[in-house]
Amino acid sequence: MKMARPSEGIVNAFSVDVEEYFQVSGFAAHVDRDSWVRIPTRLEIGLEKILEIAAHHGVIGTFYFLGWIAERYPGIVQEVVDAGHEVGCHSAEHRLAYEMDPSAFRDDLRRALDAIESAAGRRCRLYRAPSFSITSESLWALQVLAEEGIDVDSSVYPIRHDRYGLAGAPRWPYRPLVDQAHFVEFPPAAARFLGVNVPFGGGGYLRLYPLLFTRWLIRWINAREKRPVMLYVHPWELDSRQPALPGGVLTRWRHRVNLGTTGPKLNRLFSEFRFSSVSAVLENLGGAKALPTFALAQPPAPVRDSGRTS
Repeated sequence: MKMARPSEGIVNAFSVDVEEYFQVSGFAAHVDRDSWVRIPTRLEIGLEKILEIAAHHGVIGTFYFLGWIAERYPGIVQEVVDAGHEVGCHSAEHRLAYEMDPSAFRDDLRRALDAIESAAGRRCRLYRAPSFSITSESLWALQVLAEEGIDVDSSVYPIRHDRYGLAGAPRWPYRPLVDQAHFVEFPPAAARFLGVNVPFGGGGYLRLYPLLFTRWLIRWINAREKRPVMLYVHPWELDSRQPALPGGVLTRWRHRVNLGTTGPKLNRLFSEFRFSSVSAVLENLGGAKALPTFALAQPPAPVRDSGRTS
């Protein structure tokens, strides 16, 4: 497999979905939200490793926090901010967007933003839906996000998957709302093979794929397509000693496969490629005004109600 040389001008995005191992969507049917407060936290085990690896390589990233985390552990949010990282929102309680209506989604978003902004001491303008759950069923959520002051979303995965994805969406940053020129969608990494978008560079894909393959894909997209990729991880992916949770065979396999490889892979990728926060990468691309518009088909936009303003 021939390696393309990385492009010196390309800066890739590094992001972290800050959640506990027991808050993963695949376990929602087995771990009730009311029980979360009784389960010992392991969040800092993986999060500290991520912060150490990022600091060692001088990488600044974007950390998407659950409002539930920010409410209970505001010091963790402040620690991330003090380390120079950018803070984003990952919903209040890791509820899937397509399992809510617009009103419930708005309420969830507001609760999360209030908690995160209180802990961080600054405005939060980036969002990622739990399990990339803004799909063809929930594209109305993009308008809600824009109305509530979010400038950058990273929830529309341009792939086919059993739980998420919108295969016809662009693989690069774009403006998905024709009436919101400031609003940007920055999708997770996907490569094009034989007419199909293949996900890589984050979560289970990062753990499952051989490092050689991931490096090759990043090099190819940086050097040949002249585009950045979005890398994402979770703190629990650097915690190989986390307790096993009940669930289906596929869910448990997806969650635990190659947990011990995440840290070494991050170290190697950070040493070979340039990474920064989502906002820094978009600025490097020229900002929202420099991005193409790709209007995603969607139902009538929700009407702004009273409450938070952008």
